[in-house]
Amino acid sequence: MRHLFIVNPVAGGKDSRKDAVKAAIAAAMEKRGEPFEIYETVGVMDAAEKVKREAIRGDELRVYACGGDGTLSECAHGAAGFKNCAVTHYPCGTGNDFVRMFGPDAPLFSDLEALLDGTAAPVDIIDVNGRMCLNIASIGIDARVGLDVHKYSNLPVVGGAGGYVISLLVNVVKGINRPFTVRAGDVERTGKFALISACNGQYYGGGFNPSRTASPEDGVLDILIVRAVSRLTLARLLKYYASGQYAKFPEIIEYVAGRRLEVESDREFSVSIDGEALYTKRAVLRLIPGGVNFIYPRGCRKVTELVKMTAGTN
Repeated sequence: MRHLFIVNPVAGGKDSRKDAVKAAIAAAMEKRGEPFEIYETVGVMDAAEKVKREAIRGDELRVYACGGDGTLSECAHGAAGFKNCAVTHYPCGTGNDFVRMFGPDAPLFSDLEALLDGTAAPVDIIDVNGRMCLNIASIGIDARVGLDVHKYSNLPVVGGAGGYVISLLVNVVKGINRPFTVRAGDVERTGKFALISACNGQYYGGGFNPSRTASPEDGVLDILIVRAVSRLTLARLLKYYASGQYAKFPEIIEYVAGRRLEVESDREFSVSIDGEALYTKRAVLRLIPGGVNFIYPRGCRKVTELVKMTAGTN
């Protein structure tokens, strides 16, 4: 078995953290005496290409995404379809949203020894026009806000959180709703919509939790279609959408469980794929059940088990 550690040098914005991560990995692997490589990415989708190149060799390969959700997504893209390859997250980014859904077991992903002793199992992944998405793909106001954050967060005195606020304000002023044709399962809708999200995981955008029941282990996407809303309604709705309480607004938010989502428009729109941008006039999102192998740290429970436990306490 080989171990490949993909390190994103800009994740979290702290170079000193990167050096500490690399030192911890080297110490742990030298003690184990197993073959390993630490690879530092140099650009967008470099991680995906590196993982694919290594997986195609055919021997057993374990990949550790040492960065944020974007790094994990790229690694999953490269590993998808290879039975000999499994991927996991050693979170070093800012949001680290994918592992949040493991609740009390999420800290285990930061335990390198627990990860190295972990168990691999197939999980679902979303194909979005050929680009793989492990967590959540979204279209609409939330995607535009999230993708534009970097334009403002690096400005003097602004910072990351301030960048999100500015991006939200700018995009709300530009207009919340956009015209789409949406097809999901037996549902087809045409008109203006605020946002559409396809949830394989539960969290995105630094802690938004649109679906409390989404799981990459159940073979189903939780699809949320938010109809056109005013600025006032969006302000009222946002906290409920962000905490998985969409059922309180059935006249605005439509839930569909399915494996396929199509969104079309006569103008180009952005799709946020685990925080990375895709621009298109037609997005086809197709769930691939068991499409990638994922490593659960030693002692970590499955998401479906945690969802059942949570449901029993509500």
